[in-house]
Amino acid sequence: MHAPELKPRSINQIVPALLKWFAANARDLPWRRTTDPYAVFISEIMLQQTQVKTVIPYFERWMKELPTLADFAKARQQKVLKLWEGLGYYSRVRNAQAAAQLIMLKHGGQFPDKMAEILELPGIGRYTAGAISSIAFNQPNPILDGNVIRVLSRLFGIAGNTRDKSNQAKLWRLAEELVLVDTVHCSELNQSLMELGALVCAPRQPKCGECPVSGLCFALKENRVAEFPMVAPRPNVMQRRFTAFVARKDNLFLVRQRPAGLVNAHLWEFPNLEVGEKSRSDDAGANQFRLIDSVPICRVRHSITRYRILLEVFLAEATGDIPGDWKTLAQLERLPFASAHKKILKFLQSR
Repeated sequence: MHAPELKPRSINQIVPALLKWFAANARDLPWRRTTDPYAVFISEIMLQQTQVKTVIPYFERWMKELPTLADFAKARQQKVLKLWEGLGYYSRVRNAQAAAQLIMLKHGGQFPDKMAEILELPGIGRYTAGAISSIAFNQPNPILDGNVIRVLSRLFGIAGNTRDKSNQAKLWRLAEELVLVDTVHCSELNQSLMELGALVCAPRQPKCGECPVSGLCFALKENRVAEFPMVAPRPNVMQRRFTAFVARKDNLFLVRQRPAGLVNAHLWEFPNLEVGEKSRSDDAGANQFRLIDSVPICRVRHSITRYRILLEVFLAEATGDIPGDWKTLAQLERLPFASAHKKILKFLQSR
């Protein structure tokens, strides 16, 4: 059975039901206690590809250290990266600081309230601009993140890959029609869609019995909830292996800063290199390091997008003048590290 054409009556029924549900069930999140566009901006950037429970302590620490847009714009890059340390996808925060600096320069330090001007800021796309303009300024602009896509695709039976251009256009149209129903409560409506996707209309085991709009849901009516949203298959997982070297000189350890243009640019790390599946770790760094022991002191496993990475860590002696900086553990604690190398640092601190 094909999904029915969207009926205005359905839209008009959905909105008041969502608003009523949100008023009674919204989580008390720190960024919901303010309409300061700067705070909304920071929360939205942090929440991209990151769970709410992870973001909460980061957001609270951030707002304590950099409470205003001006503070963020003029903050040293290493402080910004340290506050972001562990959230990953560091281009987000670099773009966010560039946006803050542009606002100070072009808008006199006032966060722009026009959708077109928000979209001009570095790192901000249609979703983030819509979230800021609707939540901070209560403007009737639609939003479309993973949670909203799931809710809308189930409600209205959006068949096919939700990333296809035609389906993206259809989903944006639905989100826009919903937010235009009640322009007095734009902020609450958009947040209710996200909240419903997070708390009720979950990817697996959705709580359809608790959904305020279950009676209007195409997927539930057709007993096809698990089929929506329809997405393309994920790319194949690839295994990668790295060797890291912990070189010590008295109470100093050798570390280096990643150059601009690379993943995790400007973060710190222990010297390391990628090795093939058949490479021997003690051969891989022979030109620069001499292993003290052929047994790794620890192993770190982590993932970046579709890559599953094994990082084996060895004690070693530097055999020459190797680029980098020698620092104490206390100095290392103050530096922003890439996540995997932060785990190496924690291991060294525990020894």
